[in-house]
Amino acid sequence: MSTQILGALSLRPLDPLTDAELLHSWVTHPKAAHWMMLDARLEDVEREYMRIAAHEHHDAFIGMHDGEPAFLMERYDPRYVELVGLYEPEPGDVGMHFLVAPTDTPVHGFTRAVITAVMESLFADPRTRRVVVEPDVTNTAVHALNETVGFVPVREIQKPEKRALLSFCTREQFLASRGVAI
Repeated sequence: MSTQILGALSLRPLDPLTDAELLHSWVTHPKAAHWMMLDARLEDVEREYMRIAAHEHHDAFIGMHDGEPAFLMERYDPRYVELVGLYEPEPGDVGMHFLVAPTDTPVHGFTRAVITAVMESLFADPRTRRVVVEPDVTNTAVHALNETVGFVPVREIQKPEKRALLSFCTREQFLASRGVAI
């Protein structure tokens, strides 16, 4: 997928059964508060990712850093998942969530490298024209990070579980954020 100064980043399909314990440690960590699973039991995490694995319009991946699990990425079709009825999807829209694993030894620039690698993977599919995100309005750190890779906030929307900032990033906006001439 991507080789950064910080090491090689890649994605592999998530296995809900073998990855549940690892995911549980990530999504219940205080730094993952916006993931809204702080009180989840191991069985809850396993059940949620079994549901995603069975869904034809939602996928989950474990992000690897130099061969070690380091982040989670979900890809979804907003016509069927997460944003149904909350905005007018366009052909080529792809929804995305990502979560960097908690660590006691953060590496400067790592989260930006992760979101860049995630965006590269999404835009590697020529059918993807625009990436859609809907982070919590209070998650200002992720709003700033999203903007560094080309996301443009559009408006706030009310989801059942949160007030969210609907933002979009076209292929051209992503490339421009990386200094690539279009």
